[in-house]
Amino acid sequence: MPPDQPSGPPTDKLGDQRPDRPVLSGLIALVGVGLVVGLVLGGVALGAVSVLGLGGDDGGSGRSSDQQAFYLPKPQPTDEPDGPLITLAPEPGGDGSASAEPSESATTEAAEDEISLSAGQASVTPMQQIDLTGVYTGGEGAILQVQRFADGTWVDFPVTASVSNEMFSTYIQTGQLGENKFRVVDTSTGLESNEVTVTIG
Repeated sequence: MPPDQPSGPPTDKLGDQRPDRPVLSGLIALVGVGLVVGLVLGGVALGAVSVLGLGGDDGGSGRSSDQQAFYLPKPQPTDEPDGPLITLAPEPGGDGSASAEPSESATTEAAEDEISLSAGQASVTPMQQIDLTGVYTGGEGAILQVQRFADGTWVDFPVTASVSNEMFSTYIQTGQLGENKFRVVDTSTGLESNEVTVTIG
């Protein structure tokens, strides 16, 4: 007779562990999904922080230092420096330039009242043309009378010249032998030019 066998359904050693495996697998899956989701959310959070610059103190300080390096203050006029400069500039200039201004104006007036005459030829034959040219600063439109020095006095020569663009030119002819001195005189003001000497002969 065969040995007694335990009553009940047959059992399997592996069969006792099968109900536990799906639970363990589920737990492992949940932990893995949690890790993945955590990593993804952490990456998104770090990206948002770097883009928005919320937690970057170094980056923020770098930006502020860059902005401060390129910051230029807007110039604003101040009344205090302008006042003394305007007041002080005329005073030294007034003492120094007050005496200088009259001399400058006098020099300018003297230059404007000056008639400069020159002869185109130093010596000519009798009745050869003698070119007279010159500059009369400030004498625009003036009529100049040519004069010749004879017998110790200046005598009008029958030739005149008009000033245009502060310049004049004319010519004369004479048969008077020897050295002849010529000049021009403003018929309105009587202002005389320098003398020029031309030898005839």
